[in-house]
Amino acid sequence: MNDTCLNWLDASVHAAWRLAEGQRLLDFAKAAWLPDGFGSLDATGHLLPGAGADTLHTARMTHCFALAHIQGVPGCLAYAEHGVAALCGAMRDANYGGWFSHPGGQDDSGKSAYLHAFVALAASSAQVAGAAAADLLLADAVRIIEAHFWSEEEGAMRETFSRAWQLPEPYRGANSNMHATEAFLALADVTGDPCWLDRALRIAERIIHSLAAANQYRVVEHFDAHWQPLPHYNLEHPADHFRPYGTTPGHGLEWARLLLHLEASLTQAGREVPAWLLPCARGLFDSACNLAWHVDGTEGFIYTLDWDNRPVVRARLHWVHAEACAVAAALLLRTGEADYQRWYQRLWGFIDNHFIDRVSGSWHHELDANNRPAGTIWPGKPDLYHAYQALLLPGLPLAPSLASNLARNVTKR
Repeated sequence: MNDTCLNWLDASVHAAWRLAEGQRLLDFAKAAWLPDGFGSLDATGHLLPGAGADTLHTARMTHCFALAHIQGVPGCLAYAEHGVAALCGAMRDANYGGWFSHPGGQDDSGKSAYLHAFVALAASSAQVAGAAAADLLLADAVRIIEAHFWSEEEGAMRETFSRAWQLPEPYRGANSNMHATEAFLALADVTGDPCWLDRALRIAERIIHSLAAANQYRVVEHFDAHWQPLPHYNLEHPADHFRPYGTTPGHGLEWARLLLHLEASLTQAGREVPAWLLPCARGLFDSACNLAWHVDGTEGFIYTLDWDNRPVVRARLHWVHAEACAVAAALLLRTGEADYQRWYQRLWGFIDNHFIDRVSGSWHHELDANNRPAGTIWPGKPDLYHAYQALLLPGLPLAPSLASNLARNVTKR
C-alpha cells in the first residue's frame, strides 16, 4: 500500500478540523449543566422547562469534559468536577450503594450494568484528569461492580437489580457488556490491576468470538439468564433505545474498535494475544458495512436488521456513524489497508453532509430514512460521548485507553 494512504489520520489540516469540531461540541454541551448533574438538551441546545439531571448523561459528560481537560481545553475541569460531585452525591444511593438513574431514585426501575459501566468510565477519566474526589468515585465504582455485577462464573456482567440489590433480572445483554468492556480497559490502565484486562477478554470471547463469529459477525444482543439467545426479544418494540429487536450493526462497529483496543492493550501489557481479535474486528466491520450501509437504497447505516438481514428500523443514528468513523481509523492504523482509508473519508463526508448542524449547533442525533433530521428514537441533542470520542480517537495509538492515551500524548509534547 502507498504510505500516503495514512495521511488523512496524520494530516495537520484534518487534525485541526477535528479539534475545532470537538471544541464546537463542547461549547454546545456546556448548557446541559444542572445543579445536580447534567441533563438532556433539545435540538437548539437548551434545557427543556423542568429538565432534570440523569446519571447516564452526567457520567458521559463527566467523561468527555475530563478528556477535554486532559487535552488542555480551558474551563473543562470545572465541568468534570461538577459531574464527579453529582455522581458522589445526588445520583448515588447512600443506603444501598450504587447509582440511581435519576437523583434520589425517582421513577427508577432498578440498577443497571449499563449505567454502572459509564460511572466507572467517568470515574477513570476523571481520575486521570486530576478531578477532585475522582479517586473516591473510582474506588466506589470498582467496589460496586465487583460486589454485584461481575460474575466470575459467567465471565460477564449481570444485567439489572432492584434498588436493594435483590430481584436480579433474568436477562443478559450484549450492550451493557460492550460498555463494560470499554470501562474495563480504562480501569486496567488507571488501577494497574490486570484483572480488568482478563475480564474484558472474557466478555469479548463470549459475545464475539463464540457467538457473533458463528453468526455472520452479527452481534447477538439479547439472552436469558443462562446465556441462551432470545432472537425475538422486543419484537413489539423494535426501536428501543438500548434493547432494540434484531441485530444492531452499530454495535458490531463499536465492538470491532474495542477488540482492536483490547488487542493493543494486551500487547502493551506483555500478555498473550489471542489470534482471533483482529479477524473478528475485520469481520464485524465488514458485516456491518455489507449488511447495513445503503441497504435500503439511501446512503448511511440503518439502525437495525432482522435475522434475515432485512431492514427493521431505517433511521440513521449519529452514534452509529461516529463509531463507524472511529473503527475505520482504528483498522487503518492497525492494518494500513487502503479500503479502511476510503471508508474513513466516506464516513466523515456523510457526517459532514448530514449530521453536523451548523445552524443550531452540535450534531443531529437522528436522521430519517431519507437522511432528513428526525427525533423519533433520539429527540434533541443530549449526547456528547460518541461524537466527541470519534473526533479524538483517530489521532491516537490503539492503547492505552482514551484518557490515559491523551495524558501520555500531552506529556510527550
